[in-house]
Amino acid sequence: MSRLILVYNPNSSNYCRVKKNILDQKTKLFAEKNLTDYTIKKIGFENNVKNLQKELKNGDICLSLGGDATAAITANAIMSSQKDVTLAVLPYGNFNDLARTLGTMKLEDLNVHKRTSATNREGTASKPFKSASRLYPLEIYVDGKFWRYATCYVTIGMTAEAVELFDEPKFRKYMQKGHKSSWRSYLELAKWYFKNRRKKVFLPEFTINKNSTVKKASDYAALSGKSMCRVMKGGDDWKKPYIFRSAALKTISFPRLFILMAKSILHRTPGSDTKGDLLEFKEPATVELQAEGEYQTFKNIKKIKVKKGNQCLKVITKN
Repeated sequence: MSRLILVYNPNSSNYCRVKKNILDQKTKLFAEKNLTDYTIKKIGFENNVKNLQKELKNGDICLSLGGDATAAITANAIMSSQKDVTLAVLPYGNFNDLARTLGTMKLEDLNVHKRTSATNREGTASKPFKSASRLYPLEIYVDGKFWRYATCYVTIGMTAEAVELFDEPKFRKYMQKGHKSSWRSYLELAKWYFKNRRKKVFLPEFTINKNSTVKKASDYAALSGKSMCRVMKGGDDWKKPYIFRSAALKTISFPRLFILMAKSILHRTPGSDTKGDLLEFKEPATVELQAEGEYQTFKNIKKIKVKKGNQCLKVITKN
C-alpha cells in the first residue's frame, strides 16, 4: 500500500484550520491510507526540502496542507528526489495559487468517487485519490547554479521584496488567530507599496535574451499557473513543457499598476509567451527573488535564467 504523507507547517498563519479540519480527524478522513506526517520546521526552505526528500519512497502521495510556501517545499522535495511520488494540495494559505491551478480547493476534489465494493473501518465508503496529471514547473538558475523549481510563478524585484512582510511576527500572530487571510494580505501589500514604491530602483538595468536593455523596471515576472496572488490570471502553461508567460513590469507608477491589475483581473496578466528568459545585468546586482511566497536575496549576481524543461511533476487535479 502506498503511503500518504501529510505535509504541514505548525507555524503557518492558518495552521489552526489545518489542525481542526484535517489533522484532528485524519484517521477518520483517511481510514484506509498508510499515513505518515512531515512537519515543516524553522530551518529554512532548502533544509526542509532536503529533509522531506530523504523521507520519500516510490509510490508515495504527498498531501500539502498549507499555502503556496508549503506546497513549494513539497514540490521541490519531490522533484529533487527523482522518485515516483505524487503531489496533492489543499489550500490553507494566503493566496493558494497552486491549489487554484489544480482545482483542489476542498478534500472532495481529490477523490474520484465513493467506492461501493468496499467499506472502511467506520463502515462508510472510502474515497480513493484520483489518478495523477502532469505539471511542468519553472526552473530558476542564478549565475548558472540551480536555485529552485516554481510550480506557478516566480518574480524578481519589488514584488519579491514585498513578500517579506508576510514573515513579520505581528502579521503572523494576527493570522494564526484564525482570521481570513486574503483581505488582510492585500491591505498589507497596499500599505507596503505606497510606503516603498519610490524609495529605490528595484531592478538595475538588464537585458532579456541579449535584446534591448530594460531600464527602470520594478519587476520581472514569469507565470505558468492559473493565477498569481490569487487575483492575477494566468493560463494552462503548467500543462506544457518549455512554454510559459513572462514580462518586465514598471509598476512604481500607481496608474501603471492600476492598469496592470485591471488587465490581470479582467482578462489575463500581460506578457509574452517564451521558451526561456536569460536576464543579464549591466553591473553585478543585488536583487530579491521569490517563488510562490518563498524569497531570497542574492548579492553581486550577473545573470538569472528562467526556463522549463521536459521534467514533470505528478499532481492530483480536480478535472
